[in-house]
Amino acid sequence: MRIYTKIGDVFLVVIDDKTKKYFQYIERDLTQLNSDVIRVFKAVYPIIDNPDLFEIVGGEVDFYAHCITKLGLKMKYWEKVGNIKDVGNVENILFMSSGDNPQTKISNNWWVWKINEEQKHVEKMEGENRNAEIGSVIPPDSIVHRMRTGKFDFVYPEFE
Repeated sequence: MRIYTKIGDVFLVVIDDKTKKYFQYIERDLTQLNSDVIRVFKAVYPIIDNPDLFEIVGGEVDFYAHCITKLGLKMKYWEKVGNIKDVGNVENILFMSSGDNPQTKISNNWWVWKINEEQKHVEKMEGENRNAEIGSVIPPDSIVHRMRTGKFDFVYPEFE
C-alpha cells in the first residue's frame, strides 16, 4: 500500500495512555534534502477528546523540525487525521546545523537557514540564531520523544 502525505496534513501522536498531541506538515525544504517540515503544537489533549482541527492548527507551536512524515506513518509513530490548508507563516522559521560531529561539546561551526533558502555560515550562534531549531532530518521516534519530553534523544553540539 502506497502512503501519501501532502502539505497541510495533520497528524496525531499518542503521548501516553491518557494523552495525545498533534503536528502538521507545513512545507517541503529543498535546502535540507527536500524533507518535510512539521510544526508540533504545545497543546496536550485527553486521549478520548476529538478536538477540532482548526483549533489544533490555531494553537501555540512547540517546535519545528524536518522529518519524513511517510516513514512515521509506515512505522505507526503517528496517524493522519485530516488536512488543513492553513499552515501558518513559514517564511521566518530558522534552522541550524553544526559542521562538527555530534560528539563535539561546543561548536563554533554553525550554519543557519530559512526554509528553501541558502544556508549561511555563521560560526558562533548569536542573536536570533540562538532560537533556531536543529535542522537535521529527525527520525520519527526522536520526534515523538521530543513531543513527550521536550528534548530530543540524541547528542548534538551546543553553542555555549
